[in-house]
Amino acid sequence: MDALNLRKARIYLTGFMGSGKSTIGPILANTIGYDFVDVDRTIEQETGMSVNEIFQELGGERFREMERKLVIELSNKSNLVVSLGGGTMVDPENYRAISSSGIIVYLKTNPALLFKRLHRKTDRPVLTKIPGHLLEEEELRARIEELYRTREPIYAKADITIQTDEKRVGITVDEVVKKLSQYLA
Repeated sequence: MDALNLRKARIYLTGFMGSGKSTIGPILANTIGYDFVDVDRTIEQETGMSVNEIFQELGGERFREMERKLVIELSNKSNLVVSLGGGTMVDPENYRAISSSGIIVYLKTNPALLFKRLHRKTDRPVLTKIPGHLLEEEELRARIEELYRTREPIYAKADITIQTDEKRVGITVDEVVKKLSQYLA
């Protein structure tokens, strides 16, 4: 990985919530000797609020503004693995900053597995009816499928796609490293 040029100095992990970005990111960063930044966790640390609380108290638009500012800031730093939020690349300004400054790796997970991983989570603002209250099972399944259909074409613009279904984390990280090496060869 030493031969990364400036454009390649950032690796952005994208994918639907629950795809493993925040789990795989720090392990990948450690493996290749990069620093790791999780966009959502960084915003939480900077505000002292959870993403859910930001959505509730300040609104989704304010969260997206903070996200945009952070993404632009990160696009100017080097040797980073960045875990993006599930909706980060939907914003055209974010997508431009990300795609022009690094390699985008899409961690693709099928909607049925995402439902299995997310169906008890109350900390995902786009998946709750009212803050902290889960959608009914069928509503949640429909919401995940709707968001997936909307976001999939954006995620599919990634430089590298890794299917993560039912794979152990170590195997996924190894696959990402292998694909990065091939991409940069």
